[in-house]
Amino acid sequence: MRRLTMLSLISLIVLSVFSTPSVLAESLHSTMAADELHFTILHTNDEHSAMVPFPLVDFDNEKPNPSLGGFARLAQAVKDIRVAKEAVNEPVLLLSAGDYVAGHPYSWLALEGKAPELSVMIKMGYDVVTIGNHEYDYGPDLLAEYYKSAGYPGANADTALVASNILPPPGHALEDVGINKTHVKVLEGGLKLGFFGLIGIDAVNVSPNATPVDFADQVETARAAVAELEKQDVDVIIAITHAGEDEDVDLAKAVPGIDVIVGGHSHTLLEEPIIEGETIIVQAGEYLKYMGCLELAYNTSTGKLRIRNADTEPYVIPLDDRFAQEPEIAELVDKCTAELNAMIAEMTDGRFADISETVVRSSFVVPNTPVLQETPFANFVTDAMRLVAEEVTGEKVHLACQANGTLRGSIVPGSMPWSEDQVCFYDLASLVGLGSGPDGTPGYPLVSAYLTGQELRRLFEVQVLLAELMGDTYFLQFSGARMTYDPNRAVLFTVPFLDLPIPTTMAVLSAELYAGEGTQDTEDYIKIAKNDQQLYHIVTDYYIASFLPMIGEMLPSLELVMKDEHGNPIVDLDDAIIYRNGHELKVWQAVVEYAASQPLGSDGNPRISPYYAATAGRLVTKHTVPLWIWLVLILAVVVALVVVIVQAARHRKRRRKLVA
Repeated sequence: MRRLTMLSLISLIVLSVFSTPSVLAESLHSTMAADELHFTILHTNDEHSAMVPFPLVDFDNEKPNPSLGGFARLAQAVKDIRVAKEAVNEPVLLLSAGDYVAGHPYSWLALEGKAPELSVMIKMGYDVVTIGNHEYDYGPDLLAEYYKSAGYPGANADTALVASNILPPPGHALEDVGINKTHVKVLEGGLKLGFFGLIGIDAVNVSPNATPVDFADQVETARAAVAELEKQDVDVIIAITHAGEDEDVDLAKAVPGIDVIVGGHSHTLLEEPIIEGETIIVQAGEYLKYMGCLELAYNTSTGKLRIRNADTEPYVIPLDDRFAQEPEIAELVDKCTAELNAMIAEMTDGRFADISETVVRSSFVVPNTPVLQETPFANFVTDAMRLVAEEVTGEKVHLACQANGTLRGSIVPGSMPWSEDQVCFYDLASLVGLGSGPDGTPGYPLVSAYLTGQELRRLFEVQVLLAELMGDTYFLQFSGARMTYDPNRAVLFTVPFLDLPIPTTMAVLSAELYAGEGTQDTEDYIKIAKNDQQLYHIVTDYYIASFLPMIGEMLPSLELVMKDEHGNPIVDLDDAIIYRNGHELKVWQAVVEYAASQPLGSDGNPRISPYYAATAGRLVTKHTVPLWIWLVLILAVVVALVVVIVQAARHRKRRRKLVA
C-alpha cells in the first residue's frame, strides 16, 4: 500500500518550480484525483441457504411484496451495479464472509451430495468466499464433498476459497479442495488486492461438528497473512472474517496493516462501517436481506483508502421488490427447488411435497423475542417436541428442552391479499431446520431420556448459568415445566486468573412440572423437591443431549446423567434417538406436524392457537437479595461475634488482675 508513481512525483516537482501557488493548488487537486483508483466491494454474509425470498409465502415476482432476499434478486442487484460501474471503468468485487450453508431447507441438499448455494454463488460471480462455522454442521468429511461438488479445487479460478486459520488433520479430504491461506487479485487499472480469511473465536466455540479439524490462533494467523501479502507488494489488504464485529474490532487493534474487514457471524447489519484506526469494518446482516456496498478510492501517492459512499451509494442495500429476479440465476434456483421438493416428499411420505404450500394459518406473529427470556415461538417448538414425542413413544413426556441458538426466527404469517394469515412449509421449517442425525438426513433428531427430579432442578440451574455466562444462544426453553429464578444468583464469584465461575446452584427459587394434558393452559402443577429421586421422561434434540452432560464434567455439582426408563445410564446416545417407522423423528418434523394439527378455524384450516400469541409464565425472573449481600452480612456477624468474644475475654482478664 505504498505505491507512488514516478510520473506524479515528476509532475509535482516541475509544478513547484514553475507554477504560481494558485496553479499549484489546482494542479495538486487534479493530480490527487488522477492518482485515485476507484473500486467497489459488494458483500454478503450469513446467507444460510436462503436461496429464495423470505417470507416465501408473500413473494410474487410480478407484484409488489414485502419479502426480502433470494439469490435471484441478489444477482440482479449485483448485475445492475456491475453495469453502472463498467460504464466508468470501475472494478466491482463480490465477497462472502461465510455461513452460506445451513439454516434454510436448501442446505439439506448437501446431504445428498449437492452444493446448491455455492454452485449458484460461483455462477453469480463471487470473487472470494471464506468458511463459517455452519459450513461444518454436517461434518468436515461432507464439507469436503460439498466443495468438490461445487467444482473445487478448479473453481478457485473463478471464486477463491480462502480460510487462513483452518488446520485439517494430515490426509483429510479438505486438504484436496484447494483452500487458500491467502489470495491476490489484480484489478483492471493495476490495483493489487490481497485477501485472507478467518473463522473467529466464538464461531469456533460453536462448531463442535468441525472435529477433527482444528483452527490456528486468529491474531497470529492474521499477522502472518498480512506479512505474506506485504511481501507480494499488494496495495490493499482485505480480511474476510466470520467472527462478529466485536472480534473484528479487536483484530484491527491487534494487527496493523488490515485495510478492510468484511465480516459475518454475528448477523449484524452495519448501516455505516466501523472505523478502527485505519481499518474499515463492514457487515451486511443475514439471510440475504441486504447486500453490502462499499465504494472505495485508493490513492496511489499516499497508499491510503477513502470511502466514497457518502457521495453515491448507501452502505447496505435492501434486496426487496425493487429488484426483479435475474432470469439465469432464477432458473438455477428453480432446479434446486424441484430437487428439494422431491426430497421433502420422500422424507414426509408425501404429506408435504412443496416448500411453498401452506401448512397452517395465524392471525398474529409468533415471536422469538426478546432475548434471554421465554418466547411464544420457543413455547410452540418445545410443545411440539413434547407432544409429538409423547404420541410417537406412547409414553408421558414430562419435559421438553430446546436452546435459543437453534431457533432461527419468528413465525411471520403472510400479509398480502394472496397470502394473508398463511404460513408455508419453507417459512416454518427454516426456523428449526439446523443439523442432521446419525442417519445422515436433515435435522437434529429428537432424543428420549430420563432424569431424576433432583437432576431436573440441576438442569434448571444450568439454564440460568449458561444464559448468564454464554448469552442468548445457550438460553434453554422448556415445555412441561414452570420455574422462578433470579439470574443474579447464578454465579457466586469468579476465580481470578483462572476465569472460573463458581455456581451457587441457588438461582432457581421454585420449580414445577405440568401435570395436565396438552399445552400448559391450566394450573395443574406439582413441585419438584430438591432431592427428588423419581425418574421423569424428558425430550430434547441430539445436539443438546450430547452437550448437557459436559456441564457436569466441568462443574460436578451440576452433573446430569441421561438414563433409560429403568434408570440405567445411557452409554450410546444413538440408542436414545426416537424413531418412527424406522426413521429418526426430527425437530423440524415435529414442529411442522404440530402446526398442521392446530385447531381448525372457521374456514376448516388449521390455525395457530391464540395461546401462542404471548408467553405463558413458564420462565419467571424474580430479583431477590443478592447472595453476596448475605455473605457480607454473615461475615459482618462473624466479625461482630469475634469482636464481642475478644472484648469479653479482655474484660475478664482485667477483672482478674483487679481482684489479684
